[in-house]
Amino acid sequence: MTAPQPMAGVKVLDVATFLAAPFAGTILADFGATVLKIEHPKLGDPMRAFGTPTECGDTLAWLSEARNKRCMTLDLRHPEGAAVFRKLIAQSDVLLENFRPGTLEKWGLSPDSLREINPKLVVLRVSAYGQTGPKRGLPGFARVAHGFGGLSYLAGEPDGRPVVPGSTSLADYLSGIWGTVGVLMALRVAERTGQGQDVDIGLYESVFRLLDETAPAYARNGTVRERMGADVPTVVPHGHWQTKEGRWVAIACTSDKIFARLAEAMGRTELTAADRYATTAQRIAARSEVNGIVADWAATMPMEELGAACDAAEVPWGPINSIADIFADPQIAARGNLLRILDERAGELVLPAPVPTLTATPATLRHAGRARGADTDAVLGEWLGLAMGDIAALRGSGAV
Repeated sequence: MTAPQPMAGVKVLDVATFLAAPFAGTILADFGATVLKIEHPKLGDPMRAFGTPTECGDTLAWLSEARNKRCMTLDLRHPEGAAVFRKLIAQSDVLLENFRPGTLEKWGLSPDSLREINPKLVVLRVSAYGQTGPKRGLPGFARVAHGFGGLSYLAGEPDGRPVVPGSTSLADYLSGIWGTVGVLMALRVAERTGQGQDVDIGLYESVFRLLDETAPAYARNGTVRERMGADVPTVVPHGHWQTKEGRWVAIACTSDKIFARLAEAMGRTELTAADRYATTAQRIAARSEVNGIVADWAATMPMEELGAACDAAEVPWGPINSIADIFADPQIAARGNLLRILDERAGELVLPAPVPTLTATPATLRHAGRARGADTDAVLGEWLGLAMGDIAALRGSGAV
C-alpha cells in the first residue's frame, strides 16, 4: 500500500503573483497538498508571460513553477468574487499572498477578518520589505532584495562592480523556501492550538539570513566584508580555477588537513612545511601566492586528470557546470534531478525534480502548469457545490 504524501489533505489557496510566495505553493503541491492557484479572470499571473514562450501560450517558467496546482479565476475585488473567496477560505488551511502590504486589507480581506471565518488559517505574506517598517509599502523584486539584503555587495571581483549572484531570481526562490518552512511550523501550531497566524517575510530577509558571519563580525570588530570573487575570507585555497582545456573547477580546502592532501595531489608536499603554508593563518596571509600555486597546477591538468587526483587525495572538488553539463552528468541522472514529462498542452518538457528526496513518501509530478481558469468550474462545483447555472451567473458578472 502506497503511503499518502506528507501534505495530503492540506488545502492551499495561492492568490500570489509571479514567484516568491507561489514557489512555496509549488513545494507544498509537490508533496501532496491541494494547491488552488487563483488568478484574475482577465489579467492572470504575470509569471505566465515571464521567460521563454511556448506554443501553448504560457512560458516554460510557468509550466515548471505552477506545476501540480489547480487553476481557477476569481476577481477578489468584485463583491461576488470576494464572497466566493471567503467560502473557499472556510475550507482551506493556508493562504499564500505577496501583494504590497495593505492590499488585502483594502479589499476587505485582511488575514484577521479571514480568521473570523477560519480561525486555523495560516497566511504566508511575502513582500519586498515585510509587513512592518518605514519601507513596508515600497515595491521590490529579487534584484532589489539582493542589493538591500547585502548579497550583491559581496558578489563580483574585488575591483569590479557588484553583480547578480547567478542570473536567477534567487531571493524569490529563497523566500518561497523560507515561506514553506514558516507555513509548516504554523500548521503544526494550528493543529495543536486551533489558532492560525501570519508568516511574514521580506524578500531581502531571505538572503540576509544567509550571509555567514558578516553581521556579528561587523558588530564586534567593524569588519565590512568586501567582494572577493571566488574566494572567501576565512580559508585558502577555496575558489575556482581553470584547467588545461579551459574548463573551470571549484576546489574547497576548509582545513589544514585538506590542504595537506591537496599539496600531495599537486606533488608539492613542501608547501605544508611549518615555515610555508601549513596553517590557515599562513595561507590567508599569503592568499595570492597560494592561489597562484593552485592556478599554475590546474592550468597544466585536463579536468578529468585534476578530478582524479583530487578524488584520490580526498580533496573536495567539482566542475563549474553549465546547464548543458548538468544534462549530461551521470550523478544528475542517477539522482533523478531532471524529470521528463509529456504535457497535454506543451508536449515534452524537462523540469527540475522536487527537493528534498523523501524515501517513504516522495514528491510527485502530476502535471505542469495549467491553463488559466482550467479548473474553475470543477473547483466551484466540488468545493462549494455550485450548480452550472450558478457558475455561469458568476462568469457573466465578471466575478470569475
